[in-house]
Amino acid sequence: MMSWAVIFFVVAIVAALLGFSGIAGTATNIAWILFVVGLILALVFAITGRSRR
Repeated sequence: MMSWAVIFFVVAIVAALLGFSGIAGTATNIAWILFVVGLILALVFAITGRSRR
């Protein structure tokens, strides 16, 4: 999940440098959402332990 967030962030930076502000904004929003979801999942899995049986 975090790798996808980094990929979208890089896409946003490249799009911003090339002048595509709409694409850059959308990619930034997607990256932020993926980062937050990944962080929440990491916390949930750390708290619950997620052991294999």
